Amino acid sequence: MTGPATPPPTIHAGCVLVDEAGVLIRGASGTGKSRLALALVAGAQASGRFARLVSDDRCSVGACNGRLVARPPEALAGLLEVRGLGIVQMEAERAAVVRLVVDCDTEVPERYPQSTDRTATIEGVTLPRIRVLSGEGGVTAAVILGLLARFERPMMHVLSE
Repeated sequence: MTGPATPPPTIHAGCVLVDEAGVLIRGASGTGKSRLALALVAGAQASGRFARLVSDDRCSVGACNGRLVARPPEALAGLLEVRGLGIVQMEAERAAVVRLVVDCDTEVPERYPQSTDRTATIEGVTLPRIRVLSGEGGVTAAVILGLLARFERPMMHVLSE
């Protein structure tokens, strides 16, 4: 007889789904994760693309067949914090396969990051990673949306270009 399955770990991050690519947004409290998530969803939808929130502030993540899957913790499903407004309800997806990790940082990212800084390994899955300056949600979202097609391809192609 086996015991109950171990639940996947929960990390301090948000996730949005754009088309079929999950974007995992990490960063300390107050670095603009929720603002970036909202800007990504709004920007993608404004250009006719599918986009939805998966989770805000916390994500359950787990490896499945070599891919990282992000899900919202049940208590946070469909909820997003909007600074100055509070917690709002949004349409949300129940899961996303993560294709890109975005780290919100308070320090200006390097202009030309080292190759070791371009990936993140979470639950044994290595993914493309970019660092962005916190507080620049709209500009950052536009850049991410423009580049997202590059990150939907297999990892080896992204790194070899």
